[in-house]
Amino acid sequence: MSWTPISAPPDAPPPRPITMRAQSIPPRHEFPEHAHEWHQVVYAVDGVLMAIAENRSFVISPEQAVWLPSGIRHRVGSLLGAEFRSLWIAVDSGRNLPSTPTVLAVSPLLKELIVEAAAIEGHKDDDGYTDRVTTLILDQLGRARALTGGLPWPRGERLLRLCEALYVDPADARSLDDWAKLLGMSSRTLTRQFEAEMGSSLRSWRRRVRLLRAIELLRSGMGVTEAAMQLGYGSASAFIFAFRTEMGSSPHAYTRNATSAHYDGRRAAT
Repeated sequence: MSWTPISAPPDAPPPRPITMRAQSIPPRHEFPEHAHEWHQVVYAVDGVLMAIAENRSFVISPEQAVWLPSGIRHRVGSLLGAEFRSLWIAVDSGRNLPSTPTVLAVSPLLKELIVEAAAIEGHKDDDGYTDRVTTLILDQLGRARALTGGLPWPRGERLLRLCEALYVDPADARSLDDWAKLLGMSSRTLTRQFEAEMGSSLRSWRRRVRLLRAIELLRSGMGVTEAAMQLGYGSASAFIFAFRTEMGSSPHAYTRNATSAHYDGRRAAT
């Protein structure tokens, strides 16, 4: 289950104060470990990203971004593919942002500003529009709510095998005992190692994986019933109940609100 390395464009200029990069990441591709002399915001307008920094792993949806301060060694990739947006930010411009890698909530306005910044990157700017977009992005990043973290992700080879399989196929019904046997350990050892490295039980982690993939599927336009089946729920009603319990709204309401926020954010950015 190897990953294919990809490299950043060699001609990307350093940020003054922001350089925006837009790039599609194919499935199982990653930027190998590296560091910058500037800050970075890791974000995907579509798909799910994985970032690893300071022995912490973050799996984030399009409602989240990862803030990486200058000098922090990190890797970024996507298991299933993503539309990657990377903001390189000059050190002085990010002095009021966190000093450690942090997951940030991305508001509809911030998302639309990032989309707009990517669209105008490198274009001639005679009236200062780019500077105004940049100022708004920095303002929104400063206002962004810090989150406790994305989906935890393992570093050890055996747990990585388990988690990648469950992320790719959330409907995988194999039990803890099944996985322990497959990975060559006892159920007790697997439970202990998983909780020590991931900070939760396998059952709780699987529930979070299903929620993350549910958001991804719903945002892609998939219907509730089809998403429920793909995620391994016995019925659409079971999926709706689980989604409402975790998110506080039904999948239908979430999709409707996300679509409304998208257009409200576009109008605000304009």
